Amino acid sequence: MRAERLIAVLMLLKKHDRMTATAIAAELGVSERTVLRDIDALSLSGVPVYAERGRHGGFALLPGYRTDLTGLTVDEATSLLAGTGRLDSPAFASAMRKVAAALPEAHRDRAVSAAQRVLVRPEGFVREPDPLEALEPVQHAVLDGRRLRMRYRRRGDDVDRERTIDPIGLIVAGDTWYLVATADGAERMYRVSRMTEVEVLDDEARRSVDVDLGEIWERRRQEFRASFEFVDVVIDCRSRDVEGIVGFADILSRTGRDDDVVRLELRFADRRHAIRVLWTGCFDRTFTIVEPEWVRETIRDRLAAVLAGFGE
Repeated sequence: MRAERLIAVLMLLKKHDRMTATAIAAELGVSERTVLRDIDALSLSGVPVYAERGRHGGFALLPGYRTDLTGLTVDEATSLLAGTGRLDSPAFASAMRKVAAALPEAHRDRAVSAAQRVLVRPEGFVREPDPLEALEPVQHAVLDGRRLRMRYRRRGDDVDRERTIDPIGLIVAGDTWYLVATADGAERMYRVSRMTEVEVLDDEARRSVDVDLGEIWERRRQEFRASFEFVDVVIDCRSRDVEGIVGFADILSRTGRDDDVVRLELRFADRRHAIRVLWTGCFDRTFTIVEPEWVRETIRDRLAAVLAGFGE
């Protein structure tokens, strides 16, 4: 554990011009005394770290010091490569610190700038796996700051329409990729799976240097949710089945009951969403629909129709 922490200290010092013991301690979740001992250990091992006194002082590496060591542990590398599931984990945060520190200075600013153009969120609007044939050219347009021409079919439309847009950033939520862009000066959000004939143009995209994809996502998500008439459903299920169910709905309340049974009050986007999730879940999970009665009746009627298809 100490070896991993020493590498983390080294990577932090490579990333920043200088850092105080307090800042390093906060970043790594250890005491300042531990940080000071680690600094001494690095110095004794030959790492050119020195202390600067004064108001703007701290610890720093000698200018020009380089190392090819990234220091990624197995857990950190797994978290980094696995992607979206554990973005809030300490291993992911630690991995990203080390990757950023290992980048050559000439590329670091570009990488940081590109990173703000992609936002990963574990929750989506309504989760459905998407085909991603258009994703590669869309990514190039976003990261290179180029305009994009495509054909796009909106939900409910029967035909594709050609559009030329200015890409702002990409958001992956659940299993779905969205492109945030402007069209004729107005902000839009496009589902990547609905794009065809995507062409990256030579024209530079008209967009702001800085972007807050987090703010855009929350605003768009609230607007999307406001367009639905929510459906609340109460179910009783086994504790081990909770995780597989709640990923597709919002939990309004959770109450423990006897015999390892949990009562959940779930909120779905609409009736269709509620029935689809519960109907799919009833084949590989055990749960009881408590209310409303129309949900119970709908699922019961569907099951009866399936059983009737097998005959007596």
